[in-house]
Amino acid sequence: MDAFRHVLVVIDAADEEHKALKRALHMARLSDARLTLFLSIYDFSYEMTTMLSSEERDVMRSNLISDRKAWLTDVLSEFDTDSVRIDINVVWHNRPFEAIIKEAIKHEHDLIIKGTQVSASFQNLIFTPTDWHLLRKAPCPVLLVKEHEWPSHGQIIAAVHTGSEEEHHQNLNRRIIEHAQSMSKVLNASVHLVNAYPTAPVNVAVEIPEFDVSEYTDALEQHHVNRIAALGREYGIPKNYQYLSQGLPEQVIPEAAKQLDAELVVLGTIGRTGLSAALLGNTAEHVLDRLNCDVLAIKPEDFVSPLA
Repeated sequence: MDAFRHVLVVIDAADEEHKALKRALHMARLSDARLTLFLSIYDFSYEMTTMLSSEERDVMRSNLISDRKAWLTDVLSEFDTDSVRIDINVVWHNRPFEAIIKEAIKHEHDLIIKGTQVSASFQNLIFTPTDWHLLRKAPCPVLLVKEHEWPSHGQIIAAVHTGSEEEHHQNLNRRIIEHAQSMSKVLNASVHLVNAYPTAPVNVAVEIPEFDVSEYTDALEQHHVNRIAALGREYGIPKNYQYLSQGLPEQVIPEAAKQLDAELVVLGTIGRTGLSAALLGNTAEHVLDRLNCDVLAIKPEDFVSPLA
């Protein structure tokens, strides 16, 4: 899989550190990617001003967009951009995630980069922020940037799910590993496979006295050992770069990332929407706030954005 070539960089005017921009420039210098800096702005008061005609409101919106473009140009002047191809696009839209996704679809971007700060509060499980909408609905991979640096010879985690025999899960595993290896070539980093497997079901152990928990657990562990080893052989990832642990993914993945001091975790998100997603979220969302490094979220190959 080739490196990302056409990257959409979501600019957050409130982020004084410009995490997404810094990360995108770093990637572009290493991979010759073209960047589009994208900012969605909106002010409800401009839409409610009855003293102005629609033409006057259009002029005011246009002036605001021009002002924000000039601001972005000033921001760029603070960085070394001589070797990077950069476009700037500012739009007026009252739903930022829709604006981002429509931009990605229209111009066929192969990666979205966005800085993030995830709260673990219960409110965020219902009132989903832009990050969550992108994880579920973006047509391409999404790189959510945190504070961790990207040193050369670093560590990248490919978080796989080896417990399922279903073809779509196996295909998603392959996409995760291929994207991780593609990023490892750009960053001169090592790829580690990480997989979590569940504990024995408590209700079965209680309801069926003859159920042997130890035997079941050993068999389950061996199954996952065999499956992760098979992926390692297929993609040339040695055994000492394979991390297998019992527990929930949202516990095991952050634990492995901390042990390895990983700069990037690549994982899959199935793009679930609706009430089940609002209440339960996806593994990617549960993992996000427990990591101190970037997350690259990959969709299944046949995923189609609901906004397409």
